[in-house]
Amino acid sequence: MLRPVSTVSALADALRQRVLSGEIDPGTPLPEQELAALYGVARPTVREALAALVHEGLLRRERNRSAYVPEVTIEDLDDLMFVRRPLEDLMARALAGRRVPEADAALERMAALPDDAPWSDVVAEHMALHAALIEAVGSPRLVRLYGALAAETRLGLVGLRRVYEDREQLVAEHRALLDAIAGGDAQTVVKEHLGHSWGSDPLR
Repeated sequence: MLRPVSTVSALADALRQRVLSGEIDPGTPLPEQELAALYGVARPTVREALAALVHEGLLRRERNRSAYVPEVTIEDLDDLMFVRRPLEDLMARALAGRRVPEADAALERMAALPDDAPWSDVVAEHMALHAALIEAVGSPRLVRLYGALAAETRLGLVGLRRVYEDREQLVAEHRALLDAIAGGDAQTVVKEHLGHSWGSDPLR
């Protein structure tokens, strides 16, 4: 049972971890009554927690239907990368020759995660790394544009847990990305990084 202090936030965190670790499959309904019984909280608490995740884009809710995890298809991912790539290119050009300490720190936290860490922790550090790079550019509009893709990106990363069973590969790719940016020649690496992530179908 969750403790009454910040119960909505605690429940939202618990559900977020389950979604981002792939424990809850896309399309699985999340009835309020069942969640209330499972976590030992009141239905209004469940309703608020679900609303928070809907606002984040991690859940979807339609009229007369329980909240559910939206499906992100390989076609969705291809389109997501189509839109993300020019934003990442802008970032790489703007940061050429620089290191971003916050991105380096996120990478080290990812590398230091225990072997049995939930995939949601890997997703969190992955997102923190890329967000730190985008924010370091200093363009509020670029941050807003990138932020609009955050929910779909996080949901897409759920599928990558099958591609990156050895987390060291993911760490190595991002270390190469940060080193290439610091070296001033990251465009090719950015293209390869995004293309490689979705080059095989991680959802099947």
